[in-house]
Amino acid sequence: MKKVFLLLFTVSLLAACGEKKSEEVKAEMSHFGPAKVQMDKAITVEEMLKQMESSKDEKYFTFEGTIDEVCSKAGCWVNVKKPDGSTFMIRFKDHFTIPTKTPVGTKAYFSGNAYWDTIPVDMLKHFAEDAGKTQEEIDQITESKFELAFEADGIMFEKTKKK
Repeated sequence: MKKVFLLLFTVSLLAACGEKKSEEVKAEMSHFGPAKVQMDKAITVEEMLKQMESSKDEKYFTFEGTIDEVCSKAGCWVNVKKPDGSTFMIRFKDHFTIPTKTPVGTKAYFSGNAYWDTIPVDMLKHFAEDAGKTQEEIDQITESKFELAFEADGIMFEKTKKK
């Protein structure tokens, strides 16, 4: 009898652990933008950058990255960390937005077009203003930049839990 009870207890414990694990996998996700993001097709940000380094053509990607900064005025762009610690900007197609309070460090999935672009001084200053930079920092922007750009048509990340 003790062996049967012990066996049932062990099976129940294993089943409970299995359920909890599957609940963790099914985290509730927030979706923004006109396109559905296919998370199962996502590559790493490192792989996306590697592909763009070897080609100067515009390409459509779905990739996973970490949000490093969010537009403080409207949530209309984010900066994503590169493996080397620097960042690149993701702008949102048709000006969709995400919550401005989205925490830095949030893992997100992006779909959209990556391309190389020259960002003019006036846009760089505008982005700096949106990021809450000081006027002194904004005034130091005097040259355009040629850099990787990404226009997302969809973004997904785990819903922020209210405290």
